[in-house]
Amino acid sequence: MKKSTKVILSIFIIAFILIFLTVKIIMSQVESNLNALLNAKIKKINLNSIEDGKYFGSYEVVPIAVEVFVTVSDHQISKIEIVEHENGQGTPAEAIIDRVIENQSLEVDVIAGATYSSKVILKAIEDALDNAY
Repeated sequence: MKKSTKVILSIFIIAFILIFLTVKIIMSQVESNLNALLNAKIKKINLNSIEDGKYFGSYEVVPIAVEVFVTVSDHQISKIEIVEHENGQGTPAEAIIDRVIENQSLEVDVIAGATYSSKVILKAIEDALDNAY
């Protein structure tokens, strides 16, 4: 084998190893973020202390990001609009807003099969209501 062929082959092998390690590190970080999300606590909300208005909130845990507007009328959540929802397979989680409005609480069950997106949506709603103070 020629010396130039060995050098090129070595460069490809090193590049492959570096790409593999980079992907492994990124995936490990994403997994760590998602595990932390599962353990994240959702605050209890006191709607009696929130004035009428439309409040913006957001929350992001790579690879999921959510932006919402929460409308409060007469100390009740009357509407939740999802402005943006970046997700993998978490679109069904958007149904959680109906549960929040129905229960007037963030203490609702997450959507099966869309646990991570459900939690991120709840955290975005929590952020919006925190911004009301």
